[in-house]
Amino acid sequence: MQKQLPPLAFRVRPVNIDALLGQDEAKAVLRDFARGNLRSVMLWGPPGSGKTSVASIIERLYPDSYFTIHAVTGGVQEIRRVTGKASQTDRKPIVFIDEIHRFNRVQQDALLPFVESGAITLIGATTENPSFAITSPLLSRNQVIVLKALSAVVIEEILRRALSDDAFVVSLHKTISDDSLAAVARAADGDARAALNLLELILMNINKDTIELGDLKGLMDRPLYHDRSGENHYDLISAFHKCVRAGDVDASIYWLGRMLEAGEDRLFILRRMIRIASEDVGMADPNALRVAVSAKEAFTFVGSPEGEIALYETAIYLACAPKSNAVYLAEKKAQKLIRTTGSPGVPLSLRNTPTRLMKEIGYGKGYIYAHDDPEGALSLDYLPEGLPRTELYKPLDAGVEKRIREILDARAKAKKSGAGSYRKTPKQ
Repeated sequence: MQKQLPPLAFRVRPVNIDALLGQDEAKAVLRDFARGNLRSVMLWGPPGSGKTSVASIIERLYPDSYFTIHAVTGGVQEIRRVTGKASQTDRKPIVFIDEIHRFNRVQQDALLPFVESGAITLIGATTENPSFAITSPLLSRNQVIVLKALSAVVIEEILRRALSDDAFVVSLHKTISDDSLAAVARAADGDARAALNLLELILMNINKDTIELGDLKGLMDRPLYHDRSGENHYDLISAFHKCVRAGDVDASIYWLGRMLEAGEDRLFILRRMIRIASEDVGMADPNALRVAVSAKEAFTFVGSPEGEIALYETAIYLACAPKSNAVYLAEKKAQKLIRTTGSPGVPLSLRNTPTRLMKEIGYGKGYIYAHDDPEGALSLDYLPEGLPRTELYKPLDAGVEKRIREILDARAKAKKSGAGSYRKTPKQ
């Protein structure tokens, strides 16, 4: 029986610093390691960007002092077993932990004394933003090395190397056209491992000596990279929000499409659009909130994929709508005012009066029913006694808010002319 070969991505993994492509920052760190300048680092990047390859090169530099812990299966006992070797060898252990973001706080804290004292050199690899996935004490003792998603040009070069350097691939005596390689590189979406896996799939399943672009039909489908709880999740919704806020319709449609194609939770997107309707459109177009809520109702009623057109419709409406953050600023001003002034009592004239006793002690006294006496009602002070008068809501001259501004200005003028002093004695 023929021995099963490991995957192509494993077979052509870089074995030296020069073979690592597209990650200059990581190569600089590797050169330091080669000179003996070891330090704990956190390798952060998307799948297939070369994190494990960097660790593999370090292992080749220091094979006798290199240890691996897999965060998925390893625990505190495994950490203690490996770090315990620090006192049993003349060479400081280098501990590589793949997917270190899967370690909980207790497990990360177990590493801290060894990293802090320099008893071990920690090499962590993570696809998650270390600012959120790694505890602050541990992160502060590591240099973060950012590995970016590889460009299609770099991935194409990696594929060409695999075609010429891997003995098994060479033995197949197959060639693949330039446009086919370029298509594979683009389809990988920055992930070299995915590109190599796809290349291997093509070579093993297409029984032709020369493979052309048309032969790849049915083998190129690959979902976009997306994690629904990590940084990519928040980066995409942030890009969408900022484009809608700026009124760039095409960019808004693009980022919405990216999220939908990647499988993002549709209700998560709808919740953000409802927020945009209030935060960024606000009273400049009050109908925006109704449109966003209606989209949520439409989608939950129709479902995917038909209901997704409602999301596109709402994104376009929000992007085109006049913008005002006056309501958002009013919220922030109100929160600040309340935090700084505490909880002064409700004026007696505004208090609820469900019982005779309450009326007898002054609850509701002086209240003016605005429907009977609009001008008289304007003369009252509706804020607590002693609270500094603050303009919390300041509408802009945008859309409907321009008319609201006129209404408020007219009321302020009437209040000033009719009240004489700000706290006028209320009508009885």
